[in-house]
Amino acid sequence: MDDAFTALASASRRKLLDELYRENGRTLVELCSKLAMSRQAASKHLAALERANLVVTVWRGREKIHYLNPVPLEEICARWIRKFEGRRLAALSALKLALEEDKERDNG
Repeated sequence: MDDAFTALASASRRKLLDELYRENGRTLVELCSKLAMSRQAASKHLAALERANLVVTVWRGREKIHYLNPVPLEEICARWIRKFEGRRLAALSALKLALEEDKERDNG
């Protein structure tokens, strides 16, 4: 998970992931044409994304096709985001109930 967080810390890498989300299965040249990034820089960023398992590649002849792998993102979401949602939703529910009680008292 550390590799994923490190990879996601870069705005350029997040842009590459966004491009793969928009249209999955792209070559390095296709990705570079959509971003203001040299092939060398994109290749470096894609290698970091591959190490983090956020991107997987398949060779099609001489072309290397890059695909978004959403599994590590789901694991991050499950471990670091969803566990906090329960408390937040409970707080919103308690606030709603309190506001409804206040409204009933004001009207009754």
